[in-house]
Amino acid sequence: MVCIPCIVIPILLWVYKKFLEPYVYHLISPFVGRIWPKKVELKSNDEDKSNIDCKGADTNGFPTRGSTEIAHKKEG
Repeated sequence: MVCIPCIVIPILLWVYKKFLEPYVYHLISPFVGRIWPKKVELKSNDEDKSNIDCKGADTNGFPTRGSTEIAHKKEG
């Protein structure tokens, strides 16, 4: 058996997104724009991305701790 809020909340959200949001969004958007300003986009150089040094990374690309040399077993 499903609880009442598990049925009612998704239905209310669907009704809001489908019918109410197109009208309410135009009223709320000026206030939301003041509260959450747009993020500043940083420009990146494509040249810097091609010169990546992977000596200190493991197979997943994460940096490793300690020495990057492979320890050899003693054969005997």
